[in-house]
Amino acid sequence: MTQWIAAIARGHNSGVCLLKDGELVLSIEEERFSRKKYDGGPLASMIKILDYTDTLDYLVIAHTQPLDQAGTIDFTGENMYTGLARKLGLIDRKADLYKHPQVIDMSHMHHKLHSSCAFFRSGFKSAVSVIVDGAGTFIPMHIEGEDVITWELETIIDCDYPDKFTTLYKHQGGRGPWPSVRIPNFSSEYYEEKDGTHELILDESAGIVKAYEAVTQYCGWAPIEAGKTMGLFPYGSQNLNIPDIYTNYDGMSDWTTANRDLIVPTYPNGAVVNQGRFTELKNPPDMTPETDLTKLKSRRDLAYAIQTESEQMVLDLIRKAVKMSGKKNVVLSGGYGLNCVANYWYLEQLKDEGINLFVEPVSNDAGTAIGAAYLQYQRVSKSKEVKPMITDLYYGPKYEYDKDYIADLATYYDATRIFEADHEDAVDLIINKNIVAMFQGRSEAGPRALGNRSIMYDPRDPKGKDHVNTIKRREYFRPFAGSILKEHVHDWFDLRGMDDTPFMMYAVRCQEGIKEKIPAIIHVDDTCRIQTVTEDVNPHYYNLIKTWYDKTGCPIIFNTSFNLGGEPLVETLDDALRTLANSLIEYLYLPEYGLMIEIKN
Repeated sequence: MTQWIAAIARGHNSGVCLLKDGELVLSIEEERFSRKKYDGGPLASMIKILDYTDTLDYLVIAHTQPLDQAGTIDFTGENMYTGLARKLGLIDRKADLYKHPQVIDMSHMHHKLHSSCAFFRSGFKSAVSVIVDGAGTFIPMHIEGEDVITWELETIIDCDYPDKFTTLYKHQGGRGPWPSVRIPNFSSEYYEEKDGTHELILDESAGIVKAYEAVTQYCGWAPIEAGKTMGLFPYGSQNLNIPDIYTNYDGMSDWTTANRDLIVPTYPNGAVVNQGRFTELKNPPDMTPETDLTKLKSRRDLAYAIQTESEQMVLDLIRKAVKMSGKKNVVLSGGYGLNCVANYWYLEQLKDEGINLFVEPVSNDAGTAIGAAYLQYQRVSKSKEVKPMITDLYYGPKYEYDKDYIADLATYYDATRIFEADHEDAVDLIINKNIVAMFQGRSEAGPRALGNRSIMYDPRDPKGKDHVNTIKRREYFRPFAGSILKEHVHDWFDLRGMDDTPFMMYAVRCQEGIKEKIPAIIHVDDTCRIQTVTEDVNPHYYNLIKTWYDKTGCPIIFNTSFNLGGEPLVETLDDALRTLANSLIEYLYLPEYGLMIEIKN
C-alpha cells in the first residue's frame, strides 16, 4: 500500500514537500504561488498536494513555534493547517478537531529538521551535522527565577540511520539579563532528550547568523537578504578601526559569540549594529536619503569583516563537531549553509583533515519541511537503507500546456511574435547580446535557478554584469552565476577536490586566464558561483549549452534566476510571460514545445 507523507514549513521560506513511499515527489515554496517574497503561510502549497494524492497517511508540521500558535479557523477552533487538510480531505474528517492522529507536530525541533534534511540527502550512512541558523525553535526555560524564551542559534547533532539524531552541542540565545553559562551535560525533554547528552551554551547574544543579518540591515537591506552582503564583501577590506565582531566571553576558551558592544541583540530574535558607539561606523553628516549605502567604506568594510569572521566561526564549529562525534562525514545546513563563499573556503581549510563535507542545497527553512517528512518516514518504516546523495532539485509541480493555450496567453501579454525555435535559435539570440529566459519542466527546489527557471546571457560581454543587473533591477555590485558542461569544469575552475558542483553551492575560483574570457560572470574576487550540467540530469539545458560551446568555444553560459529584483522566481508560464511584459527581457524559450515568444517593450 502506497504511503504518503506531507510536511509543511511555516515562517519565511515556507513551503510543502511530499514523500511517496519515502521518495521525494514534490517540494515547493509558498512564495512561488502567492508571488509574495518570503510568504509565511503555506496554504496554496498544501492545495498542490491534491495533484498527487487525495489522502495522506501523515501531515507533519515544522516551524519554530508550537502548532497551537499557528492561528485557528473560526468556529471550529482547530489550527488552520490541520483544518485546511481536513477540509481538503487529505486527513480523516471524523478525527478529533483539536488533536488529529495523522498530524505530527515537529515544531519543537527546528534544527533537527535541518539536520534530517541534510543527512538523508547526503548519501552518508553516518555523519555529524552542523546547523548555523538565524533563530531556530523558541525554547521556554526557567532561569534565575524567571520564565524566559530562548532560541536556537548553532547546533551540532550526531546522525545515524534509521532515525537517530543526538544533540552534542547547542548555543541558545535569549533576552537576559543573566551571565553567560555553560552546562556540559544538559538534557531537555523539550527536545525529546532526557539523558544529558549535550553541551549547552546560553547567553544574551545574537549568534553567528543574526550578527550577519544585523550587518545586512546596516547595509540598507532586510535582514533576510544576507546574500547581498555576501556579494558586497569583496569590495571591502580589513579595517582595524572596526572592532572584532565575535569575541570570547567569561573565559570559555573554545567558545565565542557576537560582540555585544557591536552587535546588539533585540527581542525576540534579531540584532542591530551599534553604529552610534563606533566613529568608523557612524553615518557621514552629509548623507542624504538617496545615498547608496554600499558605496560607503564603512558598509563595505563591515561586510568584509562579517564574511571573513563568520567563516572562521563556522569552520571552528565544523572542527568541534568532528572532535565531539569522532566522525569525518559532516553535513552543513541552516541559513548560513547558503553562503557559497564560505562553503568554498572550508574546502581549502579542511583539505588535509580527511573531512567529507556535504552542504545541503535547500538550507533555508523550506528544507525543514523536507527534513520533517524524511524523519517521519524513517520513524515509521525504520528503514536502514541509505538514501543516495541527491543528483537534482527539480521537484516543483508538473505543468503541461497545449500550444493553443500558450499562444492565447502570449497574445494576452501582447507578444510581438511566437515562433518555432530550437537550441540553435536560442543560442544565436544570445550571441547577438539578447537576454533569453528559459522556462521548462519542474521548478527548482530552493533559491537557485538551475536551468529550468533561468535567464541566460553572453558571459563574454565585458558590460554584461551591469547590463543584466540593470534589466533585473538589482544592485550594481551583485555577481551572476554560470552553468558549465561538467566535462569542462576543471579546465576553467578550481573545485578544490570536488568532482562537480551541480547546485551552485560554491563560489569557486577561476583558473588562470579564464577571467578575461567570461568577464560578465567573474566577481571582483575572481570567483564565480557555478553549476555543473550533465545531459542525464537536464538534457535540454545541457544541449543548449553544448550548442553554445560548439558555436563559441565557450562551455559556460551566463545564468541568473528568472525573476526581477525583489520578486520570487517564476513558477508558471503566466508568471514567466508577466515578467517579460514588465521588463526589458524580450525572449522566452520553451524548449519542450520548440517555441520562442518575443515581447518588445
